[in-house]
Amino acid sequence: MTSDSASSRKALSKIACNRLQKELVEWQVNPPAGFNHKATDNLKRWVIEVNGAPGTLYAGEMYQLQVDFPEHYPMEAPQVIFVPPAPLHPHIYSNGHICLDILYDSWSPAMTVSSVCISILSMLSSSTAKQRPADNDRYVKNCKNGRSPKETRWWFHDDKV
Repeated sequence: MTSDSASSRKALSKIACNRLQKELVEWQVNPPAGFNHKATDNLKRWVIEVNGAPGTLYAGEMYQLQVDFPEHYPMEAPQVIFVPPAPLHPHIYSNGHICLDILYDSWSPAMTVSSVCISILSMLSSSTAKQRPADNDRYVKNCKNGRSPKETRWWFHDDKV
């Protein structure tokens, strides 16, 4: 897990609180298939169980996502990481960081936690090999001291996995 940066310690804006409360109610009424929100009293950090989809390399496996919301959510993307142990996947680093464009450059305020979760499950489900990214060791070493994945300049070049 990464340590909190100065911006993540700030209180959520009123807009962010309202949006997250709305998303939480929607999640409780209509949760995305394969996911379970672990209830806490912390609106800024959600922990979500991810169940591997049937018929995929991850069928029967369970992982946890940690979603940390910034002060200005949804105008700014949440930080989403897998709580180690992270699944073996060409776009998921062993420290839980996820290389997925919608979490960074392609974020849109129209996206929700549910849509992000569905995108992550789709990424997992389409994988043809359980392996770490080629640069895993170098990347993880450079992320010591709690560096956020949002501080990384990602290179999105492979949409086949």
